[in-house]
Formats: sequence, C-alpha cells, structure tokens
Amino acid sequence: MPTLRVTAAIIKSYTSDNQPIIFATQRGYGDFAGGWEFPGGKIEEGETPQEALVREIKEELDTEIKVGDLIDTIEYDYPTFHLSMDCFWCEIVFGDLVLKVHEAAKWLTKDELDSVEWLPADVELIGKIKLVI
Repeated sequence: MPTLRVTAAIIKSYTSDNQPIIFATQRGYGDFAGGWEFPGGKIEEGETPQEALVREIKEELDTEIKVGDLIDTIEYDYPTFHLSMDCFWCEIVFGDLVLKVHEAAKWLTKDELDSVEWLPADVELIGKIKLVI
C-alpha cells in the first residue's frame, strides 16, 4: 500500500470575546469531496513539512501563515493508501482565507468541532485539539 505524506494546518484564532476558534475546510474535489478537513496538502520532494504547509495554504487559501508547534503525526489507513499527516498549530500572518479549491469553510469553537463530518484521519486529531483549546 503506498504512503501519502501530507501536512495540515490547524489555524487558530479568537472570537471578539477571546474564545479560541479553529478553521475547518470542506473538500470540493476527489474521492473525499464533501468531507471536512484541516487545510494543507502533499509534501513535495525536498520540502520540510512546514515549508509544504506554507506553500499549500498560500496556493489553496491565498493566505500567509506562521507554522507553530507540531500537534501530532496522524497515521491512517484508507482503503487504497496509507496517510501520514503532520499536523501543526498555525496562525494567519496575512490574507483573508480565500477558498480556491474548497467547497466551504467554517470557524469552529471547541464545542462546535463535532458539528461537521470530518474525514477519518482528521477525526483522530479532534480529541487532541479539544484538550488544548
């Protein structure tokens, strides 16, 4: 089974009353269209996961981010491939999160994280995020 190496941005911000919120995107393409995920993408040859994440978020959301600490590396077996996903805390440096490849997006509070239909690999991360926001 082939392994797909990807990186994901857990973009954190705050509401006007200082409540933490997390940015989630809905896939608009491929086998998993309609599922919710954290934005990011494939790590190209010669890139670090952090470099790939900066590039992917610029391409997909027209936004510059600062990549913070690694939350976890999720290992998940889909039917046709193994996913290895490095997940990092991120914050917006510049930009307005313009959806270029996603169907929709939402900012979610801790209590709202279970309100969307996450893709299986992303589900594994939700519990870890809830522990720290």
